[in-house]
Amino acid sequence: MSYDCSADTKSLYMHWPFCPYRCRFCPFVAMSGHEDHMQTYHAALMCEIDFFTRTYTSDKAIKTLYLGGGTPSTWPTNMLLDMLGILKDVFIFEQGNEVTIEVNPGTVSKEQPALWRQAGITRVSVGVQSLNDGVLKTLGRYQTADDVYRLIPQLADHFVDISIDLIIGLPGVSPDEWKLQLQRIVTWPITHLSLYFLSLDPFTRLESDVRAGRCEVPAEQEVLAVYYWSIDFLQQHGFIQYEISNFARPGHESKHNQAYWERKTYKGFGLGAWSFDGTRRYQNQKSLMPYIQGIQRGEYITEVDELLTPEQVRLEKIMLGLRHMRGVSLVDVLAGCSETQQGLVQETIARLVQGNLLVSCAGRLFLTPAGLAVENAIAAELSV
Repeated sequence: MSYDCSADTKSLYMHWPFCPYRCRFCPFVAMSGHEDHMQTYHAALMCEIDFFTRTYTSDKAIKTLYLGGGTPSTWPTNMLLDMLGILKDVFIFEQGNEVTIEVNPGTVSKEQPALWRQAGITRVSVGVQSLNDGVLKTLGRYQTADDVYRLIPQLADHFVDISIDLIIGLPGVSPDEWKLQLQRIVTWPITHLSLYFLSLDPFTRLESDVRAGRCEVPAEQEVLAVYYWSIDFLQQHGFIQYEISNFARPGHESKHNQAYWERKTYKGFGLGAWSFDGTRRYQNQKSLMPYIQGIQRGEYITEVDELLTPEQVRLEKIMLGLRHMRGVSLVDVLAGCSETQQGLVQETIARLVQGNLLVSCAGRLFLTPAGLAVENAIAAELSV
């Protein structure tokens, strides 16, 4: 099977896998030292886009476009403009569309922000992660805090919507240092923050270091206390939490990410990119040369092709709904359950409400601050 080209797709994702270096915690489809393949990869990506646009039959008005990676700020400007031009020849980008590019400090030239803005990019997401140079070195990131301090005002000259990513629970960052860092960051000209818990993904160098005792991460309770403090602090400074990891000034929430959380259709292009057409989920080939050669030969480049079962759909709705501050509908939680299962789920809900992990109101379920930190476990309990 292939992506349903009659699906009403409003969100597009472009993957640029190239990085100047590989971070020690990175589990994504990204690579360093392959710059010689940029032109060939770009050509293959353009072929993939062309094939889709020639077969796509639904409305061509697009609401969001996300350029992710990898490090899209290393995308050569002529290639980036070429890609955006091809998209605009086919799709309709209207006033209010959100076009996001991910960048890493230390990889952005003085000229790039103005060129991005002129090309129609409206939002920049900056991978800050930490302002501690020693911690950044532990993570294998070659950026420095000074790179960040230079970049933010440079972006603010051209963009209103600037988002930054930070990681909670990094080795070597005390609660006091985290608080001082966040107190500084809220004074910046930014409209959005994403705060992610450190994930020690298998086969990453950081996970190996922690497992071998070469590196120590903070205790879970310390990390949770920092997270709860951050929620309150950011709200006091005008950043409202609208999803477990995301905070925004009103009206500046990420439209693209909300399409994912609301299970809307989206089409991904490039190495390892995911797509969802409403019934099936797909992932492109994750190896560089098989992807490029497959495109050149006109072959099917999908590595994962999964028809979602009703139970998978139910679980996704529970997990994604709980992550968002709008919560999840009780109707979705109970969908497809037998009378016996419904009784068990209702008992679970009552127990979680009693334990101050869940709130039930007007036919919807919402996580409490304590519940936010254990969302996966709660979703698993409700999916029984």
